[in-house]
Amino acid sequence: MSPTVSDSSVVAGPGGVMTAEAGVVTGEVTVRTEVAHDRVTVRIQYVDADEWYEVEGSPLGPADSGPRLHREIVQAVQRGLPDGLNT
Repeated sequence: MSPTVSDSSVVAGPGGVMTAEAGVVTGEVTVRTEVAHDRVTVRIQYVDADEWYEVEGSPLGPADSGPRLHREIVQAVQRGLPDGLNT
């Protein structure tokens, strides 16, 4: 079974988004959620860049997948995730 991938471009909220590889990412970004094998990987990239960075706290464990989860993650990015997905 291939992963389900969803992408959305938004502006990261106050404090940006903490990533494992690049630290805080700010500004216009593309958010990608990949659902495979009951895991949700969340990645982010600057719009039109080649590099993807994994959001701190990703992957997430088993969860509801699909458009609703992707929307919730995108909304969280718009609010800012300076600590990543660690809440």
